[in-house]
Amino acid sequence: MTIIQLQEVMRDAVITGFATGGPILLVSIGVGLIIAIFQAATSINEQTLTFVPKIVVMALMLIIFGNYMLQQLSDFTLRMFQVMVEMTG
Repeated sequence: MTIIQLQEVMRDAVITGFATGGPILLVSIGVGLIIAIFQAATSINEQTLTFVPKIVVMALMLIIFGNYMLQQLSDFTLRMFQVMVEMTG
């Protein structure tokens, strides 16, 4: 395996990681920010208030984007197997 092939594999792994984790992470950060603004505006300092909405939103995101995420991981796995086959010749 050459350095260029290794760089392509690592780039593909990072892009796949962002594609699978990105939607849930971004929405979770957004919900956390909205709740933090609400808490600051109302002076409610309850730390556990953020967990339930985040869990609900993350579950909804998994329902909505779960198929897309699974497809991305499956495609990545198939590409990695193809790279291994090409390496062994």
